[in-house]
Amino acid sequence: MKELVEVIAKSLVDNPEEVVVTEKAEGRNIMIELHVAPSDMGKVIGKQGRIAKAIRAVVKAASTRENLKVDVEIV
Repeated sequence: MKELVEVIAKSLVDNPEEVVVTEKAEGRNIMIELHVAPSDMGKVIGKQGRIAKAIRAVVKAASTRENLKVDVEIV
């Protein structure tokens, strides 16, 4: 899941080298934190959060196949 979020985020931002994704697992729950440059924050969130919702939807679909619960947080 971490790699999926990282690939999506790096394709959206102007500074892909500043994208950092961390993953914390607790049983079947996984928390993924996405850190981007302040100037790229708007590109990752999108208008009215549409891009952020789309990233979360893709990750949720992928995690359902593996019977996991994944939360994506953009920091």
